[in-house]
Amino acid sequence: MWEIIADPAEYGIEALEDGINNHKEVFSVEDRNKWAEEIGTFISKLDGMTDKAKDLQNLFAGTDEIQVTPSSLKTLKIELFNINDAVNKALDVAGRIEKQIIKK
Repeated sequence: MWEIIADPAEYGIEALEDGINNHKEVFSVEDRNKWAEEIGTFISKLDGMTDKAKDLQNLFAGTDEIQVTPSSLKTLKIELFNINDAVNKALDVAGRIEKQIIKK
């Protein structure tokens, strides 16, 4: 048996607890399947991101000439930093979620 112990206060959304019955219940098979499907959508998006990153890596590692301007390189660097920050944040959230689903 597993239990989800996610605490809304850790996410700054403790207002969720107001008016919601906090008794434990079994997560229905129908709802679990819906959540699994949604997580599958995340997987597809991450796979797409991986493909794009590999394509970009191959382009940079390749022998084809690439023309740039200093401003285009700076812009690209900023965009890559933005992607890196977003990925790091997503990994942090995923790690928190993983710790909040425990085997009993």
